[in-house]
Amino acid sequence: MMTVHEVSKLAGVSIRTLQYYDKIGLLHPTGYTDAGYRLYDDTDLERLQHILLFRELEFPLKDIKAIINSPDFDRGKALEQQIRLLKLKKEHIENLMNFALGIKMLGVRHMDFKVFDRSKLDEYSKQAKELYGNTPEYKKLQEKTKNRTKEEDNLLADRFMLLFREAGEIRNTDPASPEAQSIVRRIQDFITENLYTCSDKILSGLGKMYSGGGDFTKNIDEYGGEGTAEFVDKAIQIYCEKNEEVE
Repeated sequence: MMTVHEVSKLAGVSIRTLQYYDKIGLLHPTGYTDAGYRLYDDTDLERLQHILLFRELEFPLKDIKAIINSPDFDRGKALEQQIRLLKLKKEHIENLMNFALGIKMLGVRHMDFKVFDRSKLDEYSKQAKELYGNTPEYKKLQEKTKNRTKEEDNLLADRFMLLFREAGEIRNTDPASPEAQSIVRRIQDFITENLYTCSDKILSGLGKMYSGGGDFTKNIDEYGGEGTAEFVDKAIQIYCEKNEEVE
């Protein structure tokens, strides 16, 4: 059994929040001390874990209460669903970061805001700032770009786009060819050298973004010719799949 103070410290939840959960019938303590302090057992802590996971997924408290108080509530199934939703949320945030980095490198000025869920923009912005501020990739990006002038950024962007122009010259060939794979490797190396460590996973996401339509695809195709963005994406996916096989 753990006191409310111990649970608060363990879970990173304020005592006031635990008291409120008790008040609304979301998480009742198993018992009380002689002094009147709430006591929680392992079952209570497991229930709290589910509550906090649902809160991370932005479920309203009334919905969480209805779910976990349901006689059909399956803890194992709920955990599987939470894991799936957390993966989707992680993927969404990664896509937002790739989208922003693409804007920086490709010079996109007209963004299609339909790709965002407008009701969640503020929340994702807050989460992204908290998340990226603690990632090695973001810190490297900040370190490498903090002293650059606008002119230097423009020169880097021009150098980067020359790779897409080179890809455009061979866009009607096999994306698995040594020439195409060499360009992909240089794209990855360029990003790693000048921005942040571009892992194969990040590179794969960037490739899908390049060919995903809208201004990203348009800008790349303007440099390399129609079909360049799609060609580069295919070459990138082949490159990443080969590396995955080697690993």
